[in-house]
Amino acid sequence: MSFERRKVRIGRVVSDKMDRTCVVVVEWRRPHRLYKKSVKMRTRFKVHDPQNECRLGDQIRIVETRPLSKTKRWRVEEILQREEIAEIQPEEIKVEDESVLVYQPQHPAADEVAAEGAVSEEATEEESPAEAEEEAPVDEAEPEATEEESPA
Repeated sequence: MSFERRKVRIGRVVSDKMDRTCVVVVEWRRPHRLYKKSVKMRTRFKVHDPQNECRLGDQIRIVETRPLSKTKRWRVEEILQREEIAEIQPEEIKVEDESVLVYQPQHPAADEVAAEGAVSEEATEEESPAEAEEEAPVDEAEPEATEEESPA
């Protein structure tokens, strides 16, 4: 009868970008030393995955093993649950029609509020007659003094 004294953990794959290695996060709780509230702690393990079976989001069981590299001391024992991942990632989707990105309210009251806001903006943009006189164009008949004409 053999006794396994190796540590076993269950965690979630957060990175699978390396060859035959994935990064697994194991969450555990411990009481805060001062406030005694239960606090979530996270530990990241580099895990050996010889067949590159693990995918992002999978829940797996890992087992402690001999050192395989500088930071890798765990290996995948079993994939407990596969994570469903969309085949097309959000960053791969390209929007060709920019009108899709413009906010279009669905509620009729929101349309009325937006229309009132547009009317008030137009009223503030119109100039009063006094302001129009202040901004009268300057006569171009009077030449301005240039550097050549100034006494030196």
